[in-house]
Amino acid sequence: MAGLTNNGGSKASSNIFGGIRYWLLAPSWVVIGVFLVMPVGIMLVYSFLTKEFRGGVIWEFSIAAYDQFIFDRGLFGDEEPAIEWTYIVIFARSIWQAAIATVLCLLIGFPTAYFIATRPPSSRSAWLFLITVPYWVNLLIRTVSMKFLIRDSGPLNQWLRNLGVIDSPIHLINTDIAVQLGLFYSYLPFMVLPIYASVERYNFTLSEAAWDLYASRWTTLREVLLPAVKPGIIAGCILVFVPSLGAFLAPDLLGGAKNFMIGSLIEEQFKGNAGNWPFGAAASMILLTMVLIVLMFYSRQQSRSEVEGH
Repeated sequence: MAGLTNNGGSKASSNIFGGIRYWLLAPSWVVIGVFLVMPVGIMLVYSFLTKEFRGGVIWEFSIAAYDQFIFDRGLFGDEEPAIEWTYIVIFARSIWQAAIATVLCLLIGFPTAYFIATRPPSSRSAWLFLITVPYWVNLLIRTVSMKFLIRDSGPLNQWLRNLGVIDSPIHLINTDIAVQLGLFYSYLPFMVLPIYASVERYNFTLSEAAWDLYASRWTTLREVLLPAVKPGIIAGCILVFVPSLGAFLAPDLLGGAKNFMIGSLIEEQFKGNAGNWPFGAAASMILLTMVLIVLMFYSRQQSRSEVEGH
């Protein structure tokens, strides 16, 4: 009798907020609506407006901004349309740079995460602290510091020359390599932490079983460990690829005008009165669409992994 009463009481207590649970979510929905949905909606509307000649916008709806991204119709818009490769190349370069940054972060981040996850529990916090403490500093300051470090007369070249490795400075500033260094340095923890969380939950007796069955280290890594920590790897790749795709600090400060990326292109459209707000908004929406495609791919992979797990 008492047991029934307790069970009923626990059931009732679990549903004590059942009638108002949606109201409890109201603050979250308000924040999402005001700071996410509304800005994206405004950008979407602006992408279909017309640019005013002296700056600003005219409230006449058109697809001119999207047409400008794809086609070149001449200075006055009266020529035969031709493919506008400038912006397509910028987007392609951004995807390539983001993909390389993701691969580099994975190559360094996976061994780092595995090393930290296999340390004694008493020392893991210290290792994680060492990974994250540089990122307590503002991203702008860290990027400027990177520029100072790799410039022709910077500490890196001075150190290599003192060791006799090089005779003349290695020119890194305003190159793709500099952009890669900036992206890699900026987003490496975003790769390490999700993989660390997956490896920490990994059952290492599976590896021991594979070794008992005469599997090599590489076979164990490929067939046992990597499939088990795949969700963390995918999450880390997403967390690095998406912000790298829209980054503008590293390309602006380290890459120069020859290494323009999507973020820099969008930023330029909203500067001063000469900016093209509809085109900047259209480029932003195209970037957002690309990000959503990546996130949808991640969601499908997660769902497939959960189905296979069951």
